[in-house]
Amino acid sequence: MDRLYLETKVIGDDAGAIEGVAWRYDQPDRIGDMVAPGAFKSASMPIPMCAFHDLNDPIGTWDSAEDKDGGWYLKGKMLVQDVQRAREMRALVRAGSIKGLSIGFITKQASTRPGGGRLIKELELLEVSLVTVGMHPAARPTSAKSAVQALQLAAAINRAAAHFARS
Repeated sequence: MDRLYLETKVIGDDAGAIEGVAWRYDQPDRIGDMVAPGAFKSASMPIPMCAFHDLNDPIGTWDSAEDKDGGWYLKGKMLVQDVQRAREMRALVRAGSIKGLSIGFITKQASTRPGGGRLIKELELLEVSLVTVGMHPAARPTSAKSAVQALQLAAAINRAAAHFARS
């Protein structure tokens, strides 16, 4: 059984940065579909980031994408300062309750795979959502950067520096 891990990184601002792998090319999803490398080539940035594929619940944008290491990786930001729902979703990602990414798309070209499922060769990407569990077991957030942690770390460093300055 694959285990999903969430990595939290620290930055010095509260921009709501998030990264993740939207699709691994070498593995089928839970129903046997695979996406071929290059199928995302027509994706135009920015791409909407939604909560649970609800197009009426946008929480941010995916601003850049890259094919690397056998997958399609995204970087974006949640609208944490402007949208309450984005702040809630960011907290759920950081807590590990939201463990998946899921692509919302229209299939343009596909063929049947032996043993079931499809090989999707071309698609029109509509959005990429944060979801509790994604259809593809390897599609997940890999980083939800946190200014709160950065500020806590800075405060601890400042306290230690002040302590040593008095000594």
